[in-house]
Amino acid sequence: MTDIKVIIPAFNEADSIAKVIGEIPGIVSEIIVVSNNSTDKTIEHANKTGATVLSEDRKGYGYACLKGMDYVAKQSKLPGIIVFMDGDYSDYPEELTRVVRPILEENIDFVIGARVKRLREDGSMTPQQVFGNWLATRLMKLLFGATFTDLGPFRAIKYDKLLLLQMEDKTYGWTVEMQLKALKKNLTYTEVPVRYKKRIGTSKVSGTVKGSIFAGVKILGWIFKYSLK
Repeated sequence: MTDIKVIIPAFNEADSIAKVIGEIPGIVSEIIVVSNNSTDKTIEHANKTGATVLSEDRKGYGYACLKGMDYVAKQSKLPGIIVFMDGDYSDYPEELTRVVRPILEENIDFVIGARVKRLREDGSMTPQQVFGNWLATRLMKLLFGATFTDLGPFRAIKYDKLLLLQMEDKTYGWTVEMQLKALKKNLTYTEVPVRYKKRIGTSKVSGTVKGSIFAGVKILGWIFKYSLK
């Protein structure tokens, strides 16, 4: 049976992290929560669930993901699949089985849980998120022939393929970097439509003007960087 591990970056998600962990299906061998300089009780609440809890004091989504990957790389038994999801309870963790299915049954390398409009709760994505996703995926289609429709954080990838990508972004460009490098490395990929609901708490990225602008700059920067290679 393929070993599946989940990495959850979490910054001040004390109100939601236990809910997220509690709804992850039992096919997962380990849930790794990376507290990204949290100042609330995220670590305490995650510890109570039995999850592996790490701390990354450097702020940044990518920093947290890389911390989780570094932890996995040091284990004696390496997983077959890594799943990334957010800790804000906007995803439906039980849909993990659907997200990993194309890898398990069709030997696909990389799967995005796509937040399609018909399955999204009203108000779950801000207008800037919707536009940013449209623009980024449109550019990837024009420049690279990609078929992505979303930069959704709920995603699964074969562990060996993840290592092949040599991920490096430390902040908001993590998701698009993964997709661009998957295209460059000719990984097989697909999208699985997933439901999406209003998160618990306020978004640290799309919930602020500064965060939205910075994320947009990072995402476009990665796309144009790769268009010149």
